[in-house]
Amino acid sequence: MSESTTSGVTVPLAQWVEQLTLDAIPERVRTRAKYLLLDGTAAGLVGAALPWSRVATRSVLDLEGTGDFIVIGTGSTTSGPASVLINSTFVQGFELDDFHPLAPLHSNSLILPVLLATAHHLGGASGAQALAAAVAGFEVGPRVGLALHGSQMLSRGWHSGPVFGTHTAAMVAGKLRELSAGQLEDALGMAGTQSGGLMAAQYEAMSKRMQHGFAARNGYYAAGLAAGGYTGIKQVFDRTYGGYLSVFGEGHDPDPSQVIAGLGEGWHTEFIMVKSYAAQGGLHCTIQAALELRSEHSIDPTAISHVEIRVGHTVYHHGWWEPERPLTSIGAQMNLGYAAAVALLDGQVLPRQFTEARLDADDVWDLIAKVEVELDEKIQNGPLQERFATELIITLVDGTVLEKRIVQPHGGPDDPVTNDDIVAKYRSLVGPLIEASRLDAIEQAVLGMDQMDDIRELAELLAAPVEGALDEGEHNR
Repeated sequence: MSESTTSGVTVPLAQWVEQLTLDAIPERVRTRAKYLLLDGTAAGLVGAALPWSRVATRSVLDLEGTGDFIVIGTGSTTSGPASVLINSTFVQGFELDDFHPLAPLHSNSLILPVLLATAHHLGGASGAQALAAAVAGFEVGPRVGLALHGSQMLSRGWHSGPVFGTHTAAMVAGKLRELSAGQLEDALGMAGTQSGGLMAAQYEAMSKRMQHGFAARNGYYAAGLAAGGYTGIKQVFDRTYGGYLSVFGEGHDPDPSQVIAGLGEGWHTEFIMVKSYAAQGGLHCTIQAALELRSEHSIDPTAISHVEIRVGHTVYHHGWWEPERPLTSIGAQMNLGYAAAVALLDGQVLPRQFTEARLDADDVWDLIAKVEVELDEKIQNGPLQERFATELIITLVDGTVLEKRIVQPHGGPDDPVTNDDIVAKYRSLVGPLIEASRLDAIEQAVLGMDQMDDIRELAELLAAPVEGALDEGEHNR
């Protein structure tokens, strides 16, 4: 007889997803979800024509061949699973997409591509159905992550998002397919057995940008298999032998209760962080501290003799190693030293800070050589909400010492990016890449999603090619 449990969290989670209705989601949460989806759309359109994204597109299309599922921002089409993989890679393409601060994953890279592909596979789905499915995804992923103590997974070397993200994608696709609770449980089981991701991808690998895509594709497959009657691991979060939490949580005491904690009461959708900088989330406190000190003291970067950055375990392990010149763009977007240097030199950390010329610039590397990063146990042992805090100490050649402590960057739960800010970010990033009429139409479609008859209307707006954000052209001069 197979091992079973009399109680657990897997079945209640599947039942909650099955029973979730748009009316049961508070209006403020529905609204925030739409703006988060607009932010993900912006990230995807910026990511669609980046140099490494073009390599990914060519390679995946060569493997998968043709189909009629859109590859956003390219004019190309392919199979359903391949479209999920590539579109997710675009959303993660330039570290501009959302992340959860306590259970690190990039929700939109898992949700938006799966919504588009599932709706197309079904022959259409209403915007209201899509929005409910999106909220299910925004809620499920972080809860699974918190059961594994969230950022601890990054400290252990896992790429946490692809570990938690398969469940996000499976529940988005499963909800849009209107699967029963039993089928959703099967999808969770098949999602869990496909979870994985190594954080060493952050140093130089293009594939770091695709790892959420693997999770998105695998969750999409899990829901499709469950829809066809193919069964997965039952009670996947509850099994003590070979279960998801028992295996991924081995050695650090997972907390299964987090999987269903606060379902329908507290909403992680409102907790998700929107980025202001094109860098991994753990660097944002450092960047903000550098920008604030630069502004407050009119710092001349050539007058800096030493830069000290003090962080806790997760940020240290995920964001610091001695960089070698030149970094790849992905390495630079992960590295505390590079982020601090360009913030102090340029006054911003956006796509133009990651061109080939900037990645190999003398002034950047002269300043990186003055950076020292310290692991601060006081930060690590502080309150949970302060584990990403950063202390930045800049010493000038005349002996002046400037200090700044940022506990939570702009975009965090205590200082969220507003919905109006998200619109401004979308228009600033995407406006130079497409014509104004299309820019307006996409914004209206996403923010009016719950009134849309068929979500495939949005897919059509996203399908045509976009300009490359790093290409030399009028918008980059």
